[in-house]
Amino acid sequence: MKEVILPDMGEEVEEATVSFWHHEEGDKVTKGENLVEITTEKASFQVEAPVSGILSKISAGEGEVVKSGQVLGIIEEE
Repeated sequence: MKEVILPDMGEEVEEATVSFWHHEEGDKVTKGENLVEITTEKASFQVEAPVSGILSKISAGEGEVVKSGQVLGIIEEE
């Protein structure tokens, strides 16, 4: 099991919004592929899958406000 965590976005950015998940729970994902799009006041960026496996849980849904270090989802490694 590997947690997908929102990385540190810098000192000036404390929170962001989950814009779009590229996969749904139960989907197979590959390490390094775009998993979820995050939007801040200044920019949008992609969080990549840290490992290959099955996206077993989405902890932060589209439209939710999240903070650096927060768990976005969980991947069960194959």
